[in-house]
Amino acid sequence: MNIILVLIPVTFMIVAVAIGVFFWAANHQQFDDLESPGVLPLMEERDANVAAQPADEPEPAKDGFTPPP
Repeated sequence: MNIILVLIPVTFMIVAVAIGVFFWAANHQQFDDLESPGVLPLMEERDANVAAQPADEPEPAKDGFTPPP
């Protein structure tokens, strides 16, 4: 029965910390953009090799065949 005397204040402290963290996150704009972080892994990135090629050379096909000039 004495454990209740410890658990009730500990529970109130955990709830107070959770409320404090929520308000900190809300004040620091953590909830402003909820859509784009979920879409970022789905977006295609440009390959570094494609960006390094000069514009006048044709890109090689995905099967590795490059047409002659």
